[in-house]
Amino acid sequence: MKLIPKIVIKRPPKNKEDRALYYELKELLNFTPRNLNKYKKAFTHRSVQISDEMGNPINYERLEFLGDSILGAVIAAYLFQKVPSGSEGYLTKMRSKIVSREHLNDLGKDLNLIRFVNSNVDEANVGENIHGNIFEALIGAIYLDKGYKFSQKFIFENVILPYVDIEKLEGKITSYKGLIIEWCQKQKKKYKFDTYEDTGNDSVKHFSVKVSIDGEQIAKGRATSKKKAEEQASKRVYYAFQSQISVS
Repeated sequence: MKLIPKIVIKRPPKNKEDRALYYELKELLNFTPRNLNKYKKAFTHRSVQISDEMGNPINYERLEFLGDSILGAVIAAYLFQKVPSGSEGYLTKMRSKIVSREHLNDLGKDLNLIRFVNSNVDEANVGENIHGNIFEALIGAIYLDKGYKFSQKFIFENVILPYVDIEKLEGKITSYKGLIIEWCQKQKKKYKFDTYEDTGNDSVKHFSVKVSIDGEQIAKGRATSKKKAEEQASKRVYYAFQSQISVS
């Protein structure tokens, strides 16, 4: 099994590849990385199949878990101070909008983090969520390398300052399906999502969904995954009842 050597930086690395990564990270992070190994791990996909000296797999998944927790904590603290009148439910909903998978994927794309990824899987086949996964893993690496204050600074500069607008977020919908279900429950309406495989003549598997409320079919959706099909149909339901549904 291949190992990643520990690289603690006191000066730019002599190795050409590590030196290039060092300077790119320094420009991206706005500070000097200390342990390059942490960042290399954050950009390693599990398909590479390498381990440390104890036989533990080296990939970004554990760092992703850590970074997710740190990101959530920093955003929670910011919202707590920024919106003193916000209830627990309001703050939770706002945090969810900021750290939604869709938004994290966009953040990863904006920083072009995919350029650093070491993977044995073709980029076209790794899935959309790798952008957000790597973003969270990077935060985890920053925390292990430089501590909480540097992680907080990175999140403020790359998430909060450029993207967090409280008024806009209040009206942002992160899950149409969740919104429809919540509305139906509040209004004591019966809802049903009838999802089924609908490949037809397509070479790629598709799913269709029909959404009914109080026994009446309201909308349909069709996409390459159940989740996307349900979101598509739910969005159409939302627009059908938009004047009655609150998103705040």
